[in-house]
Amino acid sequence: MLKANTLPDEGVQLPSTPRGARLARKLAVRRMGEWGYPSASDTSGTVALLVAELASNAVRHGRVPGRDFRLRLTAFGAPTRTIRIEVSDAREDRLPVRPPTPSAEDETGRGLLLVELLTTRWGVTPRTPVGKTVWAEVAADRLDAAGLDGSARSRISLE
Repeated sequence: MLKANTLPDEGVQLPSTPRGARLARKLAVRRMGEWGYPSASDTSGTVALLVAELASNAVRHGRVPGRDFRLRLTAFGAPTRTIRIEVSDAREDRLPVRPPTPSAEDETGRGLLLVELLTTRWGVTPRTPVGKTVWAEVAADRLDAAGLDGSARSRISLE
C-alpha cells in the first residue's frame, strides 16, 4: 500500500479517482522537497498546481474503468534545471487541445490555460501499448547550497 508520505523512485501508479489526483499532488510536493525545493517555493507550488491539473484531467477525462493513471517527475539540466511532469492514462481517444481564451461567463476551461501559461512547453504523446501521456516542463528556480547543484546527477527520475 502506497502511503501519502512516500514516493518510490521507480514511479507511481495511482487510482483514477479524485483521491488519486490529490495523492499525486502531495507526492509531487514531497519529491520537490527531496530535490531541494521547499513546499513554499515558487517552483514547488507551480509543480503542485500542474500535477493537480494534469492528474485531475486524467481522472475526469482520461479514466477507463479499472485502469489507473501514472505520475512521473524528472529533473534535468544544469545550471538551469527543468522539471518535467508526465501524467499517463489509458484513454487515447480524448486528447487535450490548446486552450482558447475562456470568456468571463465560462465555468470551465481554464485548467489547460494555466498549464499553457505556467510551463515552458507542454504536449501529448501516445503511450505504448495504450493511452496517452500529457507532459509539461517547468523552468525551476536556482537551488541554493542545500539543494541540487552542478555536482548532482544531471537526471533524476521517479521511474
